[in-house]
Amino acid sequence: MTETQTLAPAFNRTVLPSGLRILTSTLPHTNAVSINFLFGAGSRYETERLAGASHLFEHVLFKGTSKRPTPREIAEVVEGVGGTLNAFTDREITGYWCRLAKPHYRNGIDLIADMVRNSKLRDDDIEKEKQVVFEEIRASNDSPGGRVAHLLDGLIWPDQPMGRDIAGSVESVQAISRDEMLEYLHTQYVASNTVITVAGNISHDEVVDQLNDLMGDFGDGTILPIRPFEDNLDGPQVKVEYRKTEQAHMALGLHGVSMNDDDRHALSLLSVILGESMSSRLFEEVREQRGLAYDIHSAMATFTDCGAFLVESGVDPARAKEALPVIIEELAKVRDGVTEREFEQARELSKGRLLLRMEDSRAVGMFMGVQEMLRGEVKTIEDIVADIESVKPEDIKRVAERVIRPNKLAMAVVGPLRSAAPFERSLDF
Repeated sequence: MTETQTLAPAFNRTVLPSGLRILTSTLPHTNAVSINFLFGAGSRYETERLAGASHLFEHVLFKGTSKRPTPREIAEVVEGVGGTLNAFTDREITGYWCRLAKPHYRNGIDLIADMVRNSKLRDDDIEKEKQVVFEEIRASNDSPGGRVAHLLDGLIWPDQPMGRDIAGSVESVQAISRDEMLEYLHTQYVASNTVITVAGNISHDEVVDQLNDLMGDFGDGTILPIRPFEDNLDGPQVKVEYRKTEQAHMALGLHGVSMNDDDRHALSLLSVILGESMSSRLFEEVREQRGLAYDIHSAMATFTDCGAFLVESGVDPARAKEALPVIIEELAKVRDGVTEREFEQARELSKGRLLLRMEDSRAVGMFMGVQEMLRGEVKTIEDIVADIESVKPEDIKRVAERVIRPNKLAMAVVGPLRSAAPFERSLDF
């Protein structure tokens, strides 16, 4: 039986009898409609043997269907009317999305449904797209910023899917067969593992009617489970990779919190205070007071059962050993607490960013879809603002003490440096 419920004035949710979930948000102020087809698929579902399969699969779906046999015919449906069509693969979600003007949005829904259900998956297309993926992997490795991020992931999450490159390696992607891709299609691309969101000046009932016609008989199956996070980081850990670059790219990482953790909003405010604005502690001390970096920032990432807290910067290689103790000192100091002024500024900045982000139809669609896929519920903007407002300064101090610990610290450096020893000596809180 089809079930429909109103989650809040802004969101509606319908579950088709197959288990496929449809969420919409009606935005009368915009002519842009954003469509997202999200699947519980990504690098955390893969064995080491199949590393990169989710990402390769995402690429191949753009190569042709029975109705639209060529990549050009697929692209023209959206790009031919001024829209944008793309996809992404992450650790826990693979998504296909497009953004079109309102008169054309139904064609976008039809297109992605066709790609998902009727992709040819031809041998020649798979082999050609493997070559494209190889170049994507090589381009990422050639980028010092991308390379340092990959190295850090491997240090924070050693010997597990969380620490692997989402795209896999040239060797692992080369070994993936068409039969393995078809098996992956039949396990992950199934109704109960699918969330579709549409945001814009649209009618929920019209969207549901169209998707019921296109996807109502979408089959179900046995979904592969996410491979769980293993807490096997014994820090502090440092890895230095020599590159003949103008800057030393430094990235520090700590175990953070999961997306369901009660401390997630407190850690988010801590990140804002430490390094997410021009008035943050790291920006003020490292850049403004000492001139050690052009860019330095902190960030947090949350997943279903784990998370990371990050600090990244690029510095003059000759001053890298000078910069690191300054960063470490700021990490240590924030465990002593934050000022009332810092706290209030971070809270208002966070709420403001959220509200401004929700002016974009694609952000609204992803806001709904990611929550539904990974948490099984959708909090409204008002819910999130209330959660942020419930954080107290003492919560930030507590989460800083919980997260900023030397035994869960990892550091990666890419640049014209060869020894990790000078950095290891500085990683003392």
